[in-house]
Amino acid sequence: MASMLKPGDSAYAFVVAVAKRAREISQEAEDNHTIIEEKPVKLAVEEFANGKYKMVVHEHQPEHDDQEA
Repeated sequence: MASMLKPGDSAYAFVVAVAKRAREISQEAEDNHTIIEEKPVKLAVEEFANGKYKMVVHEHQPEHDDQEA
């Protein structure tokens, strides 16, 4: 996993991204009534490792309330 992260990347964000993709893989298999032989998490990690998917990190910006009280 560490070899897939760039300096400054969050390991937590990577784990969340892999989990999200694994859920998508599982759902796609269920929707298509197919049986997947590998675990969805393993497939998701391989997709990230092969560059098929990349993490996109959005900077968190605090919400501003433009209405004054």
